Amino acid sequence: MTAADIRTAAEIVVGGRVQGVGYRNFVERKASQLGLTGYVMNLKDGRVRVRVEGGRNVIDEFAREIEKGPPLARVEKVEIMWRPATGRFASFGTRYAEFDP
Repeated sequence: MTAADIRTAAEIVVGGRVQGVGYRNFVERKASQLGLTGYVMNLKDGRVRVRVEGGRNVIDEFAREIEKGPPLARVEKVEIMWRPATGRFASFGTRYAEFDP
């Protein structure tokens, strides 16, 4: 096992035109395709928060994908904060209320 294979986590906050354009569905589809776990949710300030767990290389690839977003989205800023993996997510889903996990 290499360092890139070790399970880790990231909290990603995405700004721009990312609400009301299918962005959460896009993120959920990409995460599921890559075998990542966690969630995506809208924030009250118009940004989107993504909490994701998986291998470091896979999360890096995922972050590159969500920087593009779906056709109607316009991603202006992506902030990634690396965190230790918790292992508490069995799959990847969408959350509909803003709260601190």
